[in-house]
Amino acid sequence: MNFLPNKKLQIVMAGILLYAVSTGVSYVAFSLFLKTPINIVTPFGNLSDPTSGNEEGTKDQPCPLNGVMYTKNRKDAWDNRRPLGVMVENHVDARPVLGLSRSDVVYEAIAESGITRYLAMYLCQDAGDIAPIRSARTYFIDWLSEYDAAYSHVGGANRAGPANALGQIRDYGIKDMDQFGIGFPTYWRGTDKLAPHNVHSTTKKLWEEAQERGFGVKDDKGVRWDANFTQWKFKVEAPLDQRSDQTPITVPFRPNAPDYAVIWKYDKESNTYKRFHGETAQIDKISNEQLSAKNIIIQLASERFLNDEEGHLLYTTTGSGKAIVFMDGKVTEGKWNKANRTARTKWTDAKGKEIELNRGQIWVQTIPIGNVVEY
Repeated sequence: MNFLPNKKLQIVMAGILLYAVSTGVSYVAFSLFLKTPINIVTPFGNLSDPTSGNEEGTKDQPCPLNGVMYTKNRKDAWDNRRPLGVMVENHVDARPVLGLSRSDVVYEAIAESGITRYLAMYLCQDAGDIAPIRSARTYFIDWLSEYDAAYSHVGGANRAGPANALGQIRDYGIKDMDQFGIGFPTYWRGTDKLAPHNVHSTTKKLWEEAQERGFGVKDDKGVRWDANFTQWKFKVEAPLDQRSDQTPITVPFRPNAPDYAVIWKYDKESNTYKRFHGETAQIDKISNEQLSAKNIIIQLASERFLNDEEGHLLYTTTGSGKAIVFMDGKVTEGKWNKANRTARTKWTDAKGKEIELNRGQIWVQTIPIGNVVEY
């Protein structure tokens, strides 16, 4: 008896086998591709700005956002533009993020399900590529409002109620740079990651678009963005022999989401705090710089779950609450204070005196009341 299958069945079986093998190979290859650092190329070539902070000349012009000293040429550039606020995600599938190492100030809080998101503020540096850009959330809008900035995001929460970020953008008169209303070439989807983790832009493209939309350095009434802007106070950072030996700082966001807990490791020599998730250093693949900051500010705020389908939540952004400030390898416990949506957030020590910050990147992390910061 002949047990060999007929020719048609042989072809079918061969096809199934070939599909299984090719699928397996593709899966392994694509998985490795996603996990392997790659050189991101924008549709416009390499737009990263290697000169930020490295120009020749006297650096005696302080950045209004974080106090860093730059040259007169750099100041001439930022004097003719408005701050940008860009929503950048931190989902594990979105890492490594691009462009944060060249931002002036970063705000971080949970978007939903313990997954954190960033609001990166730009004025004095050109970040080149920024990705992945994601959707708006209402409490980030409250922090953005302190700068009267142009707001770059991809859609946002739009369910009627207190979490309606898109409605608030309209109602507050935010200078909106929503990707859904702009598109290419200001925004594009890269090939480095899968959607929705692959929307890119650049500070150059965003500032150009902002200018075209009437969001330049002045508004339609001729008033500069910084006419009523209050700068934070800055000091001379402590010399090496006056810096403390800060142990690693662990900032928890949600106990059931350990992938989003942040560890800051203090580098005494450079007087910076370097960012890790677990033992993995967070490296910006455009600049090849580890994410780090001169000032780490932890704000504890009340958290409210809305129990809607999307899992949106709210944080208290106005009033006052506990704050923990790290710089120079030392810690100061005090309060955060913000009178209203557009008022400047300030941090005060136990005696009520405004804390003077180091000149350098400032990272503000808001966590729920009750979370314990280890340091």
